[in-house]
Amino acid sequence: MVHAEALFDAFTREGVRFFTGVPDSLLKEFCACVSDSCDKDSHVIAANEGNAVALATGHHLATGKTAVVYLQNSGIGNAINPLLSLADPSVYGIPMLLVIGWRGEPGKKDEPQHQAQGPLTVPLLATMKIPYKILPTSERAALSVMKKLYAKAKNENRPVALVVREGTFSPRTVAVKKPKTDARLFTREDALHVVVPLLPAGAIVVSTTGKLSREIFEFRKEKGAGHDKDFLTVGSMGHASQIALGIALFQKERQVYCFDGDGAAIMHLGGWAVVGQIAPKNFKHIVFNNGAHESVGGQLTAGYSADFKKTALSCGYANAVCVSNPKNLRTEMLRLKKMRGPALLEIRIGGGSRSDLGRPTRSPAENKRDFMRYVKRAPRT
Repeated sequence: MVHAEALFDAFTREGVRFFTGVPDSLLKEFCACVSDSCDKDSHVIAANEGNAVALATGHHLATGKTAVVYLQNSGIGNAINPLLSLADPSVYGIPMLLVIGWRGEPGKKDEPQHQAQGPLTVPLLATMKIPYKILPTSERAALSVMKKLYAKAKNENRPVALVVREGTFSPRTVAVKKPKTDARLFTREDALHVVVPLLPAGAIVVSTTGKLSREIFEFRKEKGAGHDKDFLTVGSMGHASQIALGIALFQKERQVYCFDGDGAAIMHLGGWAVVGQIAPKNFKHIVFNNGAHESVGGQLTAGYSADFKKTALSCGYANAVCVSNPKNLRTEMLRLKKMRGPALLEIRIGGGSRSDLGRPTRSPAENKRDFMRYVKRAPRT
């Protein structure tokens, strides 16, 4: 196995002075090592993977050096455009080394959202003509492969990639920098237990990928309720608000609630401007903001430094409010029900989730079928 510190030290010996990307669970040891070792100017957790490629490009233009960009393979989709239209040798020729966590590797069981992306990861890199190597599990071999690939990036002015299999890095105590939280804040699951029972009859929920969807599934199960009112977005991080918008436009008699996370919202924040422009009166947006990428290791987001309330209002939302005191959540949720949409409720929460949190037992196809059957019924308002 490879020690994350050994790979990080090898990068710095090669002259790397800037790391950026979007955290991944398979890379959590490496990401934690980078966070522990870098200051705020030499490590940026990007809003999305395409932004990370752009940050690495800016770093090269400013310094002439080659950056490291880390990401989960599902994020390659966000990075394709800048990798091919900006960094490719046929355009600007920007050197960078991509460290890619390989979720859904063929032959290994993984979550549904990785079933298509996993087998296509290596062929996709080949199609994009990005030289790649699978990182060996032998530390000596891994460092040798990295050094040669990094030299290729610099000498040929091009992106290259290290693909990292599950279990490649040695376990370490991951000392993730936690966001500063108020002791009065509650967990996301505590908030859900207040929010969900107060939803209007007939309301539709679109929940973002990650632990939020897992928790709403568990809540419905605990209460003996069905799951047909909820579309649980697996994968496609950051797109839940636009899925909800598409539903709201053609289900005008229903209240449509988007349950979002801070990291997911930041990833594709431009969608908020479109929501505000179209201004569907039945669109309600709830952001559960814990300031962290909790599902992949708890690395910081910009959630606690952002002002989602002001952002929503500036994008054209009719109403927006932020709540951080648990005592006020019920009151604000009742107000949200009566507000004209688009309306935002930001709930500032603490980090953490149950260690025994389960996963949805219904497949995405079953979720889609049940949800669409429910949508076809006459709404109850």
